[in-house]
Amino acid sequence: MSIATPSQTVGPFFGVGLGRVDAGGTMRVEGQVLDGAGEPVPDALLEVVQGVELGRVRTDEEGAFAFTVSPASFLSLTVFARGLLRHLNTRMYFPGVEDEVLASIDPGRRGTLIARREGEVLRFDIRLQGPGETVFFE
Repeated sequence: MSIATPSQTVGPFFGVGLGRVDAGGTMRVEGQVLDGAGEPVPDALLEVVQGVELGRVRTDEEGAFAFTVSPASFLSLTVFARGLLRHLNTRMYFPGVEDEVLASIDPGRRGTLIARREGEVLRFDIRLQGPGETVFFE
């Protein structure tokens, strides 16, 4: 009699070797990773790519993350989290920037990809499911 191997999920992620993403820029980005119910995801891992710079940052117990980058048109983000069998790819656009990819997104959902200014900081939340779900790319 054979016994099925249990399925596996991604995570938990360990903070060893992780810290703030700092690509030498001056723009601070803060946000939260939230689940479908709007609850924080406390152990997600974000890979942040700006040009050739790659950094990784994890979320804290509030699902919060922060990093600094140089202003650009967009950042590529990959999200890894408990319960996700596959990572999720998205973009964070800087306010006032648009390209062909952003223009191709349904106007009602574009806002999920655009960071908003809060004083000296850019705010970008990632919603994994539900109302206001962030647009993810294949």
